[in-house]
Amino acid sequence: MTERPLIGVSTYLEAGTRWGLWELEAALLPAGYPRLVQRAGGLAAMLPPDAPEHAAATVARLDGLVIAGGPDVEPVHYGATPDPRTGPPARARDAWELALIEAALAARVPLLGICRGMQLLNVALGGTLTQHIDGHAEVPGVFGRHTVKPVPDTLYGAIAPEETAVPTYHHQAVDRLGKDLLPSAHAADGTVEAVELPGPPWVLGVQWHPEMGEDLRVMRALVSAATRP
Repeated sequence: MTERPLIGVSTYLEAGTRWGLWELEAALLPAGYPRLVQRAGGLAAMLPPDAPEHAAATVARLDGLVIAGGPDVEPVHYGATPDPRTGPPARARDAWELALIEAALAARVPLLGICRGMQLLNVALGGTLTQHIDGHAEVPGVFGRHTVKPVPDTLYGAIAPEETAVPTYHHQAVDRLGKDLLPSAHAADGTVEAVELPGPPWVLGVQWHPEMGEDLRVMRALVSAATRP
């Protein structure tokens, strides 16, 4: 029987988190992420922010890596001045996840970026972001849905060859693509909704939130790529 691959998922580190009688700093992750990994056939491991120099050793223990959604990437990482609508920085998480991405690419570990994770992948490879767009996060705190159209003959196009309605919540997007990245899906307004590197290794970023839906295909593709023969 093939062992289930170990998929690391980056997490938040939040102060003043409350549960039961407690209010403490907490490493946390919306449950949709580990559930999606598990439903797709993987084992999920949470990766809270750590010192960037530990990223390579961390990735070496993993079969696959997910960089999860979350706060805006600090614009200093792509040489921009913060827009007034850009959220406050999460510097420890930026540093940790950029180091994880670099380590995964160097070690050829399968990598999936989700929302912020896709944006950070683009930044890690020298790309830039548009700091605000309208229409992709219509109600604060509520996921919307819109259709994405795959680009034929791409990794994502092979995973989901038809137009698909996806759960979405973001106000930033890819501007200039990072080195060697290819766009592999677009929204109706032209926003880049998926990016990928010509493989191997298996590297994909999606702007939407598959952990908030029922479509397992993207995560199953990561799990399959991360499964050892």
